[in-house]
Amino acid sequence: MPAALRKKWAAWGRAGQDAFALVMEARKGVPAATAFEVGEAFQLQANELEAIYELSTKTLRTYSQEKKPLSPASSEKTLKIISLYNLGVEVFGEAAAFLRWLDKPAHGLDGEVPLKLLETSGGIDLVSEELARIAYGDLS
Repeated sequence: MPAALRKKWAAWGRAGQDAFALVMEARKGVPAATAFEVGEAFQLQANELEAIYELSTKTLRTYSQEKKPLSPASSEKTLKIISLYNLGVEVFGEAAAFLRWLDKPAHGLDGEVPLKLLETSGGIDLVSEELARIAYGDLS
């Protein structure tokens, strides 16, 4: 990940950890181009990106080209996903290991594939909680 993007994501990741800051930042709207950054960082297929944002990649591309922000709900989801990415890399030590974990059924998530849970804000929270349990050695 480029240094400038890493710096921006670090700041946004902190906002994703503080509920009030998250809401305030989401209300401003995250640039639509950030959805493609998320897709690239998570190595998402177009259909996976569309499922997360509930928008076609064509619409996301148009918003991005027109420099439109995402809706507050999509911005909130984006900020939470960025925070999740930062936490996952911290817990697993590298992005590749985190991305492998995301793509396999997780025992602590009742056998669900964590990546599939990123389609809802609550699902993102569940994956974050599972990462926190892994970080603290609670694998039950």
